[in-house]
Amino acid sequence: MAGNAFLRRHLPRLPFARRAVRRFMPGETIEEALDAAETFRPVGISILLTHLGENLTSLEGADAVAEHYHRVLNLVRARGLDAEVSLKLTQIGLDLDMERTYGHLAALAAHAAERGGTLWIDMESSPYVDRSLELYRRLKADHPNAGICLQAYLRRTPTDVHSLLPLRPQIRLVKGAYDEPASVAFRRREEVDAAYQSLSVLMLPHAARGELRLGLGTHDTRLVERVADHARAANLPITAFEVQMLYGIRTDEQRRLAASGFVVKNLIAYGEAWYAWYMRRLAERPANVLFALRQLFG
Repeated sequence: MAGNAFLRRHLPRLPFARRAVRRFMPGETIEEALDAAETFRPVGISILLTHLGENLTSLEGADAVAEHYHRVLNLVRARGLDAEVSLKLTQIGLDLDMERTYGHLAALAAHAAERGGTLWIDMESSPYVDRSLELYRRLKADHPNAGICLQAYLRRTPTDVHSLLPLRPQIRLVKGAYDEPASVAFRRREEVDAAYQSLSVLMLPHAARGELRLGLGTHDTRLVERVADHARAANLPITAFEVQMLYGIRTDEQRRLAASGFVVKNLIAYGEAWYAWYMRRLAERPANVLFALRQLFG
């Protein structure tokens, strides 16, 4: 459904779809996203902001997205929020012009650095991994505050982690939500979970030594607790890694983890181009599909 052009055009117009997506995003505007971010301030949960959209077809559109993110960084500063931004490279021209894309990245990283924040690069489907890592390595050389997302279900990811470690990277590890072939990605849940835990444990000592910033982008609290147990057994602090979860998912668990001493970040997505992103959220867990169906009949 995420890749179906007909559904992409028509489904977002239906009222039940717009009701359902509200579970995962507070609204389509940056102002709504920032208002939602304010609600996490009292419980010590900081924020990641991402403006939804991908695979733009014009450089003018990519330029507009970059300008939007500069505005977001200014608004975050004005509100005094502890918030960072995360973007997709195809939002800012990766399909069209690598140099223009890098120019946007460098300018945004410099802007984010003014407040000591990280500019995060989201990872997209497997055909984009090599180019995304190429741009990340280039950006990291000039802007230490650059971060990258890696997907545990890709078979190549352990090699990518080892290649990035000398850069003292900032890595957000997610399971992966694109429909990838078995030749490049693990397909079974047990395999993905095992890969995720193995990669987390691999990176944990580097994070504890300050050589890597590690974000665990998962709602699977069993995995989070396993990594935490490994940290305790190795006499490493649980603050060596962050737990990064989406807005609207397991909010009680986010608050519980924060109260228990974990570093927790909430990723708030917003924007009109939510369809493909939302379909991937539904694909992650059957419970999400059941929730969407309840909106259809409710």
